[in-house]
Amino acid sequence: MRYLPLTDADRQGMLAAVGAQSIDDLFVDVPDVARLDGPIAGLPMHASELAVERRLSRMAARNLAAGDAPFFLGCGAYRHHVPASVDHLIQRGEFLTSYTPYQPEIAQGTVQALFEFQTQVARLYGCDVANASMYDGSTACWEAIVMARRITRRGKAVLSAGLHPHYVSVCTTMAKFTGDVLDTAVPELTDGAPGDDMARLLAAVDGDVSCVVVQNPNILGHVADVSELAARCHAKGALLIAVVTEPVALGAIRSPGEMVADIVVGEGQSIGVGLNFGGPYVGLFATRDKYVRQMPGRLAGETVDADGKRGFVLTLSTREQHIRREKATSNICTNSGLCALAFTIHMSLLGERGLRDLAALNHAKAVAAAEQLSRVPGVELVSGPFFNEFTLRLNREARPVIRALAEDGILGGVSLGRLYPDAAGLANGLVVAVTETVEPDDVDELAHALEEALS
Repeated sequence: MRYLPLTDADRQGMLAAVGAQSIDDLFVDVPDVARLDGPIAGLPMHASELAVERRLSRMAARNLAAGDAPFFLGCGAYRHHVPASVDHLIQRGEFLTSYTPYQPEIAQGTVQALFEFQTQVARLYGCDVANASMYDGSTACWEAIVMARRITRRGKAVLSAGLHPHYVSVCTTMAKFTGDVLDTAVPELTDGAPGDDMARLLAAVDGDVSCVVVQNPNILGHVADVSELAARCHAKGALLIAVVTEPVALGAIRSPGEMVADIVVGEGQSIGVGLNFGGPYVGLFATRDKYVRQMPGRLAGETVDADGKRGFVLTLSTREQHIRREKATSNICTNSGLCALAFTIHMSLLGERGLRDLAALNHAKAVAAAEQLSRVPGVELVSGPFFNEFTLRLNREARPVIRALAEDGILGGVSLGRLYPDAAGLANGLVVAVTETVEPDDVDELAHALEEALS
């Protein structure tokens, strides 16, 4: 809702200052065809503040929130338990300094937190260096492709069929403005390896390719070894970009850096950041040391002051938009500071052992759920190796089944028909995510509801 404190006299004074007779004069350059000629259809006229609050509250109450029902949604956004201490600590005064840390002398809390964040991301991804975060995983993926083009001076990227379709969509949109050629594909429900197209990727790498982008675990939950693909890319002078949308998985599986990926990007929402009905999230970005000057975004570094005391500053800033403008390594002009701080605090509370324990708990619960759900008549487990997310093939289209489950108060997974509406071969696919927040009773409810819906 809008709050308009100005009086008519205030508005007339402002109009006079800019040489306009009326509000309409401010919009003379907008074509008539683009202007509204009356109220917006379906939108009620103005009301009191109290009436608006009540109306919006009634609308919001129709949402089925993640914590109010058995929850099995995933595909890039996961419900994990975030300790209450995370929310408490991000509000401490040490971090409530200047949001933009260009003046480190008054923003030491912020810059040090970003430095620690970078260290955590680099270790998690198995890379030499990480930046101070990106806006989200999808835009980080695109920035990695642009970075690969700068390094290799080639303009073709091969995207795995297992890459999240939202990430593909962002990259496709941005490529229209840069001229990059994207080689994409739609995943298949291959038994034991859904969404895996390693043979296609290996065959596609040639002297024109700047990079190959592969997600692990992929959009259908399949876990793969990308070492051979990395070797193939390097033999042809291309880079391997690995995408990780579920960072908790790296507590259980080899990091992309260990498999010699050149750039690793992904979404950090799982650690410290709630679902929040779709955002805000935090993009992670890491690479090898030799590519640090081509890396987009901010980079916090450690130094000493005139008295020899440890301090933190933004470093290599000539890469950034606020200094180099059109020659910058990216157009990102800030970072997801608050979400990055939440990530850092949650990761610090977990520690390495805690992360491994959390990953083991996720995997164990997912395996148990997959075994139980695959015994439901009309349900077949397609996945082979997986972490906490797996794909089921139903005996009918999954979308109406998902809707029926939601009406019963169960958020039962993601229909592949929704993610890939034009791919008939995926219509019966259902991706189910199981985290530490899922209890045995939740799985029982889902199994029972699936049996009823499929009978």
